[in-house]
Amino acid sequence: MATVTAPATRVSLPGFLKHRAAAKLALLALAAAILVPLADAQWASGSWPAALTVDLTQPLGKVSDWIIDNRDSHPLFLYGFGYVSNAVVLSVRAVYLVLLAAGWAGVTAVAALVAWRVAGVRLGLGAAAAFLTCGLLGMWIPTMQTLALMVVAVLVSVVVGTVLGLAAGLSDRMDRVLRPVLDTMQVLPAFAYLLPVVLVFGIGVPAAVLATVVYAAPPMARLTALGLRGADKEVLEAVESLGATSRQRLLTARIPLARKELLLGLNQTIMMALSMAVIASVIGAGGLGDRVYQALASVDVGAALAAGIPIVLLAVVLDRVTGAAGEGDSGGGHTGLSRRAGWAYALAAAVAVALVGRFAGRLDWPGSWTLNIAEPVNRAVDWMTDHLYSGVPVIGGTADWAGHFTTWVLDPLRDGLQALPWWSVLLIVAALAWVIGTWRTALTAVLAMAAIGVLGVWKPSLDTLSQVLAAVAVTLVLGFATGIAAARSDRVERLLRPVLDVFQTMPQFVYLIPVVALFGVGRAPAVAAAVVYALPAVVRITTQGLRQVDPAALESARSLGASSGQQIRQVQLPLARPALLLALNQGVVLVLAVVIIGGLVGGGALGYDVVFGLAQGDLATGLVAGAAIVCLGLMLDRVTQPTERRAKKGA
Repeated sequence: MATVTAPATRVSLPGFLKHRAAAKLALLALAAAILVPLADAQWASGSWPAALTVDLTQPLGKVSDWIIDNRDSHPLFLYGFGYVSNAVVLSVRAVYLVLLAAGWAGVTAVAALVAWRVAGVRLGLGAAAAFLTCGLLGMWIPTMQTLALMVVAVLVSVVVGTVLGLAAGLSDRMDRVLRPVLDTMQVLPAFAYLLPVVLVFGIGVPAAVLATVVYAAPPMARLTALGLRGADKEVLEAVESLGATSRQRLLTARIPLARKELLLGLNQTIMMALSMAVIASVIGAGGLGDRVYQALASVDVGAALAAGIPIVLLAVVLDRVTGAAGEGDSGGGHTGLSRRAGWAYALAAAVAVALVGRFAGRLDWPGSWTLNIAEPVNRAVDWMTDHLYSGVPVIGGTADWAGHFTTWVLDPLRDGLQALPWWSVLLIVAALAWVIGTWRTALTAVLAMAAIGVLGVWKPSLDTLSQVLAAVAVTLVLGFATGIAAARSDRVERLLRPVLDVFQTMPQFVYLIPVVALFGVGRAPAVAAAVVYALPAVVRITTQGLRQVDPAALESARSLGASSGQQIRQVQLPLARPALLLALNQGVVLVLAVVIIGGLVGGGALGYDVVFGLAQGDLATGLVAGAAIVCLGLMLDRVTQPTERRAKKGA
C-alpha cells in the first residue's frame, strides 16, 4: 500500500519583512538586542568609554622628531622629496620669470589675444580688463606670483585627477578603492596636513603646491569618473561592434562623450586651487594670498578685498578660456590653415607688444596708475555693521538671526547628538548606511564613527557633526532650488555664473570678517561661511546634471501634458540622480573642508583643535582632529551615497 506524504508546509514571512530595507532593520535590531546589553554592562557611561581610546601623542611626537632630525641627511628626503621639491621650484620660477619678462603689457596682450582666439572678442576684452584691473589695484607683482604658482598647481592637479578618474571610471574595483582616498584628500582640512607638509618640504613654494594639489585634484577625478561611467551605452556598443579595442573605445567614444564632465572638473579644479591661495600663503606661497592674510591680520577688510579681487578675476578668466577651448570653438569656426594663421598672427602681435614694452622700459606696472579701494570698502563695512547688526525694524538684525539659528537649530542638534549613548549613535549610522547600501557600506560607516571614539575626540566630533548637518541642509535646500532654476533658464544660468565664480574663488578669509561683523562670533557664522563656500559646487553640479537629461524624455512628458513641476519631479530629478548624489557628496566634503575656518570664528570643536595644532606645532592635536574630520566625511559619504549594486536594483 502506497504511503501518502503530506506536502511540506512553507513558512511565510510577515509582510513587512518581505521588503529589503525592513528585513535589514529587523536583523540589525536583533543584533542590537544581543550586543547592546553586553556593551552597557561593560561600559555603562553614555559617552565613549575611556578604556576604548588610544593616545597617539607619543608616537606622533616621535615621528615629528625623526623627520626633523633626518630631513637634511636621509636618502628619502635628499633623493626623493628633494627632487620633487626642486622640480616644483624650478617650474614655478620658470613660469614667473616668463611672466616678468613679458611685462604687464605683454601678459595682458597674451591673455586678451588667447581669449579672443578661443572664444571671441567679448572674452578677449574681458581678459584684458581683468588683468588691467589687477594692475589698477596695485597688485600686479603679487598677481604674477600667484598666477605662476597656480599654473603649475592646476596642471599637476589635472594630470593627477585625470589619471585617478580614468582608473575609477573604467574599473569598479578601483572606484571602490579610490573613493575613500578621494574623500580623504578633499575632506582632510588643509590646516591639518600643512604641518606635516612643512615638516617634509619646509616653508615655501613646494609645500604650497603640494597642499593645493591634494585639495584641487579630487573634483577632477570624481567628475572624470562620473563622465566615463555615464557615457551612452548604445554608442559604446556600436563602437565595440566595429571591432574597436579598449584603448580606441576610450579615446574615440568614452572621453568625447564625457567632455562636459571633464570641463566641469577642470573648472572645479581651477576654482579650488585658487581658493587655496590664502591658506597656502600661511606656509610661504607668497603672492595675493599673502597680501590677504596680512591685511586680515590687521583687520583691514579693504586691503584684503583689493588682494581678493584679482584672485576672483584670475579664476574667471582661466575658467572662461579653458571652458571655451574645450568646446572646440577656436578661431571663429575656421579650420586648417586659416586657424593656424590666426594663431600665428595673434602670437606675433603679443610678442610685438611685449617687445615694445620691454624696449620702452615699461615692464613693471606704473605706480601712478593705481586705485585705492581699501578706504571706501572699510567705510562700507562699518556702515553695514552699524545698521544691520541689530535694531532693524520688524525683521531684526543679523545678530538676532544668528542667535535664533543657534538657539533653535544648532544647540538642540548638538545637545541631542551628545546626549545619545555612544552605542546608539553607531546603531543609527549602521541602520542608515545598510538601508541604502550593503553590509560592507554599513561596516565602513560604523568603523569610521568608532575610529573617532578611539581617537578620543567623541564629544567635539559630535559638536562638529551638528554644525556640518545644519550647514549641509541649508546648502542643499538653496543649492537644489537654485540649480533647478538655472537648469530651466539659460538667462538665470548666465546671471548666476559670475556670482558663483565670486563665491567659489573669493578666499574664505576675505568674507570671514564681514560675516563675523554681521553675525558675531560663534557657530552661526561658521555655518554661514561653510554655506557660502559649498553652495557654488552644488548649484553647478545640479544644473549640469539636470541639463544632461535626455531631451526625448522631457518631450515625451510634455506630450503627455505634464506641467513644469511634474517634469522636474517625475523626469528630470529621477534621471539626474547620479549628479544629484554627487552634488550631495560635494556639499558634505566642502562643508567639512571649511570646518577649520569655523574654528577661527568661534565654531570650536574639531576646527579649533586643528588650528591650535598648527599654531603650536602640535602634530598630535592637529592630525588627530584632522583624522576625525576625515572619519566624519567617510561616515557621511556612506550614509548618503548608495552603492552601485543598490543603485542598480533601485533603478
